[in-house]
This record gives sequence, C-alpha cells and structure tokens, in this order.
Amino acid sequence: QVQLVESGGGLVQAGGSLRLSCVASGRTSSSNLMGWFRQAPGREREFVATITWRVGSTDYADSVKGRFTISRDYATNMMYLQMNSLKPEDTAVYYCAATAAAGWIQRSTATAYDYWGQGTQVTVSS
Repeated sequence: QVQLVESGGGLVQAGGSLRLSCVASGRTSSSNLMGWFRQAPGREREFVATITWRVGSTDYADSVKGRFTISRDYATNMMYLQMNSLKPEDTAVYYCAATAAAGWIQRSTATAYDYWGQGTQVTVSS
C-alpha cells in the first residue's frame, strides 16, 4: 500500500504560479510511475504529467507543456508540480497518483494508477 497526500493548491490570478507537493508513504519502493491528474467540474479526470520514480523520466499533457514541471525527490518520497503561467482553464482539483504495475505506455491513463491522494483545489481567476 502507498499513501499519498497533496498540498499547495489555492487561488491565483491568471499568469501566476503555484507549486503542488505530494508526499508518499508506505511501500514507496514498489512505485514505478507517479503522476498528476486533474478534474474540473463536469469533466473527466485528465492526465497532466508523469515521472518515473527511480530514473526521473517525464512526460506532459500537450496543454501544460512548457508551463508545468514535474519533479521528485527520491530520498524524501516527495513529488512536485511547478505550475507557471497559469490559465483559468487550469482550474481543477489536482490529484497525485502512483502505480507499481503500469508501464510507460500506460503513463497517461488514469485507470492504470493504483493509488490516489485526496486532491487539492487549484483555482485560477481571470
């Protein structure tokens, strides 16, 4: 089992920045991929970014490339999402997720992730 807890959400004006954090506990050594997903009201949960836990390889949704940066600190079991140049359409609940079994090809598929945090709200005002 892996437990995930997000923090760092809030209200920011368009063009501003926020950094989300996710602390992992439990059997973190079994994690292969970790990622960030988001869900806006009335919409399905969507992929934002992913990172391989050991090597640190990354991938991003097209909508956030060049604006968001995912990173992790392997020693402290922390994962981060630095969000710059925020837009109103980035408003959503952001979730941290982890999987032990899924491979790279499944990196953007929410159902491939086994463990989820409770979510943190990000609101971007225009």
